[in-house]
Amino acid sequence: MKNIFHLLFSSTLLLAITSCEKAENKVFFEGGTPPQLAASTTNVVLEPGLESNVALALSWTNPEYKFTTGISSQDVTYALEMDTLGGNFSSSTKVTSVVAKDTKKVYTVGELNGILGNTMVLQLEPRRQYNLQVRVSSSISVSGGGTAAKLTSNVISFTATPFAPPPKIAPPASGKLYITGSATDGNWMGSGDPELASQKFTQLSSTVYEITVKLTGGASYTFVPVYGDWGSKYSIKVKNDPNEIYGGDFQVGGEDILAPPSTGNYKITVNFQLGKFTVVKQ
Repeated sequence: MKNIFHLLFSSTLLLAITSCEKAENKVFFEGGTPPQLAASTTNVVLEPGLESNVALALSWTNPEYKFTTGISSQDVTYALEMDTLGGNFSSSTKVTSVVAKDTKKVYTVGELNGILGNTMVLQLEPRRQYNLQVRVSSSISVSGGGTAAKLTSNVISFTATPFAPPPKIAPPASGKLYITGSATDGNWMGSGDPELASQKFTQLSSTVYEITVKLTGGASYTFVPVYGDWGSKYSIKVKNDPNEIYGGDFQVGGEDILAPPSTGNYKITVNFQLGKFTVVKQ
């Protein structure tokens, strides 16, 4: 009985010592300080011809993440968020840029104007002053993958007036755009053919063209600036790419575009500013 008591006592003591050792070896997060964000200006000047100049320089303090083992030496990742005033960093057009290991970000005039003046990003109209906001959030990698301990900085507001950046694809010099192909009722145009009004896009702006047209499912088409002239065209990189049935990037030249599988009327929008087209069932 005495031996059994000693055995139980020894086992309990060993378990307690082991548990203490495990608790002592475990690393705990003790917190950090939200980064403090600063900006070089709150009145950003954007002008064509000055694209290489610095428009906005942002810097922030290190959050000094701390663990029971001391200040962390692990990599910290920062996310810069930019949105219009009132968007509260939750709008669908909010811009997020990831900065790894550094505590600053410098935007040139060209870079920032591309973000603000490009209608695929913040969707701001050129030559109009906007009030914008920016903030930075920090996070740290944890073992096993993922990030943790997100800390968010103060918010800085600034004004800027974007200008229209050069279009990604030069619009047609003819000021016209046509669709041609086996997917259309006019089929593929022949060299020298007179234009078909039913194949002509409507010009909505200097860089945007639109047409609603019947497309034959599974057939192909392309865009041309002069009907009956195969000297130039606009199309996609990979012939009949199934990933671009409903739109995507286009280029000067290129290969045939595959129509959607179902025959019907579709609205096609070609945006030379962005170098993108969309195909929407009507």
